[in-house]
Amino acid sequence: MFLLISLDTVPVQFNAKCDPERAIELREQYASILPGYHMNKQHWNTIILDGSVPMKLVRELIDHSYELVAKKKTTKKR
Repeated sequence: MFLLISLDTVPVQFNAKCDPERAIELREQYASILPGYHMNKQHWNTIILDGSVPMKLVRELIDHSYELVAKKKTTKKR
């Protein structure tokens, strides 16, 4: 699992896996990026899509999350 999204929240928010050092930097830079709700807060962020986080960064965070999870899987499992 690389992304967890709630379809019932407004604004939309999701949890994405993140490198721990980068996660801290992002949380300091954006008020809408928080430690992962109900997740390991060292490795997961909750991103609230309220317009304060640029969509380009949102896409990068989703790709980064996928890459972190995918690199741990064997080629056969991917």
